[in-house]
Amino acid sequence: MGPRMGSNPIIVWFRRDLRIADNPALLYAARSGQPVVPLYVAGWDDPDVWAPGMAGRWWLKRSLQSLGASLSLRGAPLRVARGRAEEVIPRIARSLGAGEVVWNRLYEPYARELDLRLTVTFGQDGLKGRSFNAALLFEPEDRMSRSGRPFVQFAAYWRSCLASSEPDSPQPQVRELRCAAETVGTTGERGPEALRDFSEWEPQVRGMPRWEPGETGAHERLERFVEQILAGYEQSRDLPGIDGTSTISPHLHFGEIGPRQAWYAVRRAAQATTPARAARGPHTSGAMVGMEYLRQLGWREFAHYLLYHFPYIVTEPFRPEFARFPWEDDPDALDAWKRGATGYPLVDAGMRQLLAEGWMHNRVRMVVASFLTKDLLIPWQQGAAWFWDRLVDADLANNTLGWQWTAGSGPDAAPYFRIFNPVLQARRFDPDGTYLRLWLPEAPDGPGPLAHPRPLVDHGEARARALAAFRGISRPIGA
Repeated sequence: MGPRMGSNPIIVWFRRDLRIADNPALLYAARSGQPVVPLYVAGWDDPDVWAPGMAGRWWLKRSLQSLGASLSLRGAPLRVARGRAEEVIPRIARSLGAGEVVWNRLYEPYARELDLRLTVTFGQDGLKGRSFNAALLFEPEDRMSRSGRPFVQFAAYWRSCLASSEPDSPQPQVRELRCAAETVGTTGERGPEALRDFSEWEPQVRGMPRWEPGETGAHERLERFVEQILAGYEQSRDLPGIDGTSTISPHLHFGEIGPRQAWYAVRRAAQATTPARAARGPHTSGAMVGMEYLRQLGWREFAHYLLYHFPYIVTEPFRPEFARFPWEDDPDALDAWKRGATGYPLVDAGMRQLLAEGWMHNRVRMVVASFLTKDLLIPWQQGAAWFWDRLVDADLANNTLGWQWTAGSGPDAAPYFRIFNPVLQARRFDPDGTYLRLWLPEAPDGPGPLAHPRPLVDHGEARARALAAFRGISRPIGA
């Protein structure tokens, strides 16, 4: 615990770092010897905040309950307040006589702006403010191209990351906290159970172990992945009909486990599996067990990196010519897509998995996104909004990059002419129909279009229409 330095409490502001282990802000507070006040602010009344969607709220409530139980066991209960963080936190700090507020950084545009405003407010109040990195392996501002500009291609960005030293090791778990007894009742809410505005939605998980929000569930899922799935991950990760991925994305999003913890768990498993190759260093063999998964963590980093440097891409295309793209307004087709009633089995299976589980296999996410933006010519922003509401792992950076990548409008995006054929994708990645049978009991034996409902579009005709639209925006204006 370290020596006691006085009695001014330290407020630990939890955001999306809902864990005890590898939490640098919490560890800093615990080691200070000061009384600790763990605080979560549900700042959804702030119009600049991306409030969690329906599935995210379901997850968040349970994650906060888990965090609250862990903090109580360590001596300092979690307090929950409602309102704008820049108003709530200074008010609570003043009422407690707190001397310092610490938190772990987020990198979305609204979070960065909030941090700046809070820093100014804290200074005016004579409060110390200190932030830490717990969400990413690499700080976005530390990676620039030789020209001094941000990377816009993943391969170059990831080479730059791998050329540096490995990420910092995870920090130890906090074992004990000194409680500030006078904090009871000061935050307006007694604990995470007091959170309101949560939907009645409940996931109906079929194709994977049941969700267990919280730090314990996160570690159990990661351990299961490295012990049972990692060795065959490179071959299994694109097959939605088998349990071949980590499925820790919601745990990463809510910070129930950190990327450093995932990185080193995979590295340790890789060393145990391929000791001779691993002994030569982490980046010597692209074929080494675990390297493909670490690359996927790299894509997560790249998404946050891009959003940090190009904040407008949440709502606007990265490639300016896509501002002229002739998107269509088709509420009926959008509704059919949302319900999983397009007439294409792989698309419909994915959308029904989303409705039931709050999650979708990544291969299928690309297929359903391609179908919406290219077969139906519906704007990617509408698909991203639906995913934001329905995914338990809805993450602003990853959701934005995924949709812009598939639509062809983003940095390092798939070429626009890469239009996923949902029938061929099903034949290639679900050849025995396991995934389709799980989510579409009415599906025929083969992966062709469903007899009912009738397919919304003919894929060949839709593809030709999409390519013609793209050629139109590719020409110079006036040509």
